[in-house]
Amino acid sequence: MNKSRLEAFSDGVFAIIITVLVLELEAPKTDDLSDLIAMWPKVLSYMLSFVNIGIYWINHHHLLSAVKRVNGIVLWANLHLCFWLSLIPLTTEWLGTHSFSSGPMILYSLDLFMCGIAYSILQSQIIKLEGSDSVVRQAVGRDLKGKISLAGYMIAMILAITAPPWVAGLTLSAIACVWLIPDSRIEKLHSRLERTTTSSAQSRD
Repeated sequence: MNKSRLEAFSDGVFAIIITVLVLELEAPKTDDLSDLIAMWPKVLSYMLSFVNIGIYWINHHHLLSAVKRVNGIVLWANLHLCFWLSLIPLTTEWLGTHSFSSGPMILYSLDLFMCGIAYSILQSQIIKLEGSDSVVRQAVGRDLKGKISLAGYMIAMILAITAPPWVAGLTLSAIACVWLIPDSRIEKLHSRLERTTTSSAQSRD
């Protein structure tokens, strides 16, 4: 099954999520700068969510760049990821409206945790489809970075209950910073394999 429709659908979902996310921000009713400053919880939660969505989009792009084909299970796994990502505008709005209080922070952290789980499932189903010698499998390896992120989301949920919620917010921000440099393992391995294949073909000629 060709992957092009999966890529097009996913890109559309990411674009819609970001659009909905920014539409949740409302301009101050007056021209007083203090009213704008008072919006800091909403702006900060928007920025954190924008970065997280961008991280998923970039890594999703890298992942699919190395995929040759998809099947029904991969399609459902991708839809599962899109579901949890689509909840980010809702959890972001609640988080910003209530100034990073405990309940919204727990739900926000849980949503990011489920996004991470869903991405891991998508990744594993692609590896299962393409085999242990696939580009994705070789590049992902033990996926230590992904596992650390999932542990970090769980820690953030616990901190949102046992500590001031801003501590959980810092934890989520730290996880995002880890991913700010795109995970290009798949892209690099894919390029290396292409160069090797090209060199082999030229040597035969």
